[in-house]
Amino acid sequence: MADDNKKFTDSGIEIKPLYTSSDWSNPENELPGNYPFTRGVQADMYRGKLWTMRQYAGFSTAEESNKRYHYLLSQGVNGLSVAFDLPTQIGYDSDHHLAEGEVGKVGVAIDSIEDMQILFNGIKLEEVSTSMTINATGFILLSLYAALAKQQGADLKKISGTIQNDILKEYAARGTYIYPPKPSMRIITDIFEWCSKEVPKWNTISISGYHIREAGSTAVQEIAFTLSNGKAYVQAALNKGLDINVFGKRLSFFFNAHNNLFEEVAKFRAARRMWAKIMKELGATDPKAMMLRFHTQTGGSTLTAQQPLNNISRVTIQTLAAVLGGTQSLHTNGYDEALSLPTEEAARIALRTQQIVAFESGVTETVDPLAGSYFVESLTQQVEEAAWKLIEKIDAMGGSVTAIEQGFIQDEIARSAYEYQRNIEDSNKIIVGVNKFQVASEDHIPILKVDDSIRTLQSAKLAKLRSNRDNAKVDQCLQELNDKAVSGDNLMPAVLEAVESKCTLGEIADTLREVFGEYK
Repeated sequence: MADDNKKFTDSGIEIKPLYTSSDWSNPENELPGNYPFTRGVQADMYRGKLWTMRQYAGFSTAEESNKRYHYLLSQGVNGLSVAFDLPTQIGYDSDHHLAEGEVGKVGVAIDSIEDMQILFNGIKLEEVSTSMTINATGFILLSLYAALAKQQGADLKKISGTIQNDILKEYAARGTYIYPPKPSMRIITDIFEWCSKEVPKWNTISISGYHIREAGSTAVQEIAFTLSNGKAYVQAALNKGLDINVFGKRLSFFFNAHNNLFEEVAKFRAARRMWAKIMKELGATDPKAMMLRFHTQTGGSTLTAQQPLNNISRVTIQTLAAVLGGTQSLHTNGYDEALSLPTEEAARIALRTQQIVAFESGVTETVDPLAGSYFVESLTQQVEEAAWKLIEKIDAMGGSVTAIEQGFIQDEIARSAYEYQRNIEDSNKIIVGVNKFQVASEDHIPILKVDDSIRTLQSAKLAKLRSNRDNAKVDQCLQELNDKAVSGDNLMPAVLEAVESKCTLGEIADTLREVFGEYK
């Protein structure tokens, strides 16, 4: 066959024109709910329980975000997913000079326990599952959530949800870090230890491939780098003396879903199989500690500002990829997100996309419906083999932390992003409405704008909080936190006491900046 006719996945795996039984050997008759979980983590998958339909939301003030949460819950969402603004993500209060121009823009501004009370006003934390996309300050937001649950009279043993808490991918792909890698890893293992005793149903980390993919990686790199980071977190927890069969059950993952339907399905299936093998090798004996459970978000970087209504079709394909790949939880992007935060209408259409797939498409009625496809099984194997090669390279360097410190992972992602963009510019890869099938004039799409006055509102709230609280108690709590950071004791009890005493997020982050320094 001439080279011109060759077809490849986005990871560079060649796609043959035809697949037959000779392309797939199935020595193990793998079943869903059984090791190595290639076919899913539950024996009956969506026949027993649909995935959690989450919609990622948060913008402006806690009051505005609270209105959106109540709206989404009324529309059939069964799990909340909170987006935080950049100052909250990197440990600055809204009145800090570095927060200017960013307050409430890409998520909600949370400065204190009072903002948290408003954010979840009228929502019982014992009755919802909440995912919080927060990393460097994840320990503070989890403490705020636990403090609010206590105020509501909730049993902490019953509250459920996830903090992303994946700092390694911040150094590699996204950039919202505060402290250097080693103290950051210490905070994460403190969270593992504290949650296992105090909040046992909480997922203590969502090891994220999503942002690795958004930065330009391939599907193969997404799972290789994510699972490598996962290994580093497990090793850090083992070094602290934690039980892999306990904390292993509370690890979860967060993946991206792109448009190459079959490669994405293969990626999810391969990731489950690989993680089961990794955990077994690291000493897990409980099958639940070997299960890769994951949340999916449709691909933000695949959305186009040109002809944005086309994004509804893209999100539908990505939704199918996530569901056919066996996701436990899903957020679908609004069609307008290449232009702004989603409007209420766009968020509703995104949720309806999940509901149509769940209730009208029939894909949920049997477990792993693409199993046994010569193409999908062959592709699952090839994705796995390519990902193991990358993991072996990282292991040879000494693991993820070293690979990040040496710039290996960042360079690999940058190379893939460059190749992908070059293929679009050379029209080797068609993006509908961008480099083919363009139109002369675009439809006017209403966009959501967040006003700069939000910072003034938040600053006024902070001034009032600081004048009404017991500032001697605040100083005492921050000193206690400083002492724990120096001594190496678990930080979480001190952070919880600090937020309950109305210390702000920025004050807590700054106390630890003084001890740990900042990563440059």
